[in-house]
Amino acid sequence: MRDFRLYVILDADICKKARGDIVEIADRVIAGGADILQLRAKGLREHKIKEISLKIKGLAEKAKALFVLNDQVDLAATLDLDGVHLGQEDLPVKEARKILGEDKIVGLSTHSLEQASAAQKQEVDYIGIGPIFSTATKPNVTPIGLEIIVKIKDKIKIPFVAIGGIGLDNLDQVLSNGAQRVAVCRAIIESPDILKAAKEFRQRLYQ
Repeated sequence: MRDFRLYVILDADICKKARGDIVEIADRVIAGGADILQLRAKGLREHKIKEISLKIKGLAEKAKALFVLNDQVDLAATLDLDGVHLGQEDLPVKEARKILGEDKIVGLSTHSLEQASAAQKQEVDYIGIGPIFSTATKPNVTPIGLEIIVKIKDKIKIPFVAIGGIGLDNLDQVLSNGAQRVAVCRAIIESPDILKAAKEFRQRLYQ
């Protein structure tokens, strides 16, 4: 997959609480320079996820951004999206790859050096590593800290994305410890100006 820096997670519940229309939010995030978007919509019915996904897919294609779906491998394949992001408890990477094919993106969440090392041996295109900081998105998960970035940056050869509680206030800490890519949700979606927030993240990631 092509290189990327700014990865934005469109959590349907958070979008609804913050602004309402997830497609409009996606449009502003893309305009702000997001390289890759992930739709996380666990509480929505499949027909609604399809409707939203096809609209975001169209926006992403025009901007040459990537668009992946959280967990739902079959649906990502049916809609011909760029790929899927999996958690540790989701469908095994090998099975997802069989369904999606070799040309699609498969990302995997990891939470330790051991999981990251194991992921590298599988057919994944990138890994997420975190949560780096505490996050209201997953309040019951203990953060693993900035130290994990230092540990994996020289040991993991595939792209890794730092995730979890990352905002403009702590972004420099993440980058100075060796991360080049970050996944952001609330720091952009809940911003008073989504477009401005996305642009600032992108500028600082690419400077």
